[in-house]
Amino acid sequence: METAITAVAGELLSRFISFTINKFCSSYVCSEKEERLQHLLMRAHTVVEEADGRHISNSGMLMQLKALSEAMYQGYHALDTLRFQLHDESCMNKVSDSFSISSTTTRLKRRRTILSSVNKGKALDLDVHGALKILETVISNIAEFVVLLGGCERMSRRPYDAYLYIGNNMFGRHVEKQKLLNFLLQHNPHDAPAVLPIIGGVAVGKKTLVAHVCTYESIRSQFPSILHLNGDNFLTIVDHENVMLGMTLVVVEFVSDVDDVEWEELYSFVARTNKRTKVIIISKLQRLERFGSVRPIFLNTLSYEELWYLFKALAFGPADPTEHPRLVHIAEGFVKELHQNGSLVAANALAYVLRRNMNDQLWLCILNRCKKVIEKNLFASGQHPKLLLEQGHEIDVTDFASSPVSSLCIIPCTGSSSVTHPPEKELPQVTLEELLLDPCITPKGQFKLLSWESRLPPYTSFIHFVPKCTEDTPEGTHLSRRKRRGVDF
Repeated sequence: METAITAVAGELLSRFISFTINKFCSSYVCSEKEERLQHLLMRAHTVVEEADGRHISNSGMLMQLKALSEAMYQGYHALDTLRFQLHDESCMNKVSDSFSISSTTTRLKRRRTILSSVNKGKALDLDVHGALKILETVISNIAEFVVLLGGCERMSRRPYDAYLYIGNNMFGRHVEKQKLLNFLLQHNPHDAPAVLPIIGGVAVGKKTLVAHVCTYESIRSQFPSILHLNGDNFLTIVDHENVMLGMTLVVVEFVSDVDDVEWEELYSFVARTNKRTKVIIISKLQRLERFGSVRPIFLNTLSYEELWYLFKALAFGPADPTEHPRLVHIAEGFVKELHQNGSLVAANALAYVLRRNMNDQLWLCILNRCKKVIEKNLFASGQHPKLLLEQGHEIDVTDFASSPVSSLCIIPCTGSSSVTHPPEKELPQVTLEELLLDPCITPKGQFKLLSWESRLPPYTSFIHFVPKCTEDTPEGTHLSRRKRRGVDF
């Protein structure tokens, strides 16, 4: 009898302690720190958005803008962690309570739960405190920046740009955009064409950055003629001198290194026709910065906090994430996988599919499929699928198919890779969404897989070639050659 009373008392005490900790965590979410964080983020976002509409040429202000934007995204991530931490812990507790076990085991498990909650609480407190401190420091020194910002020229945009949501507008790159604007609007030094290299990995947004800046009225009026060349035939412009009349912006994309003699031939031609011309080099190869006359712009992959902000906005769209706490945690699982390879194409493609299907079971299923694809290719080749695609190698995406197939591999065709495998004949096309969700689509033979079609200029389509696909079962609906309707955000 005494043993039973002791067990019951221990159980009641454990439950009371767990209840107290949960209550403390709940009150912590609604604490003054959260309110302070929200207030600072509102101020930071207002300043960053205003800075995006101005032309900033002061290098010191650009450094401040970079620090402010970084602190802002860190703050948003900390705020989301605060809001959704409780739901994660409550889900874990429900799983633990669903098992019937002995009182001794229960007490041990409760102790581990309490320790885990305390450790998570401490880590959470440190993260939030760090983000809050950084944001407070940046905001406290922003008064001078705001005053100087008022004296910067306001950039004229198309009237509807301010109302486009994030899926149709360039995300981030605040400082890089200002540097590109400064290059294009400044006079060429030494009375010779200026050359700016923009260096970054595959599909990080190099062409999108250039296309976005070229939509500004000041740039369009400065350069009535904008020529886009690629490394395979960039010297063909030499035979068409008439296209270089007036102020011209020449944008050249190189996917491989170029001979110094060939580059000198192009530069001499540009200098001979119009010394006020400007040249932009786009490439993933850092060694091409040797052709630049000014410091290059390096586009790195987004930070984890930036990618989280972007992916959450794309995946949830107009939906309120606080109404879908389970989906928020699954979304963070996607971001953890995506941040390892820094693929903006994969982030946009997956977010588009998820946004149209707000179901936690489906989201979790797709996340597990992504993990299986990554693990299978890592095991087979020792490389991440993104690296294999960049190198033009075949990758196995069998686990993506919702219908049973024994093998499904893709090869880069256009968009994200320099290696092309153009199909010899017209092939049926299937989208990534159809492959993931439509069991009626049973791929067979050769076809094209459209993983993502950018909504931003230059509207790149990322298409992959499927050389052969074998069904597991003889029955299925083959892909038709019908024109598939496009789907908008």
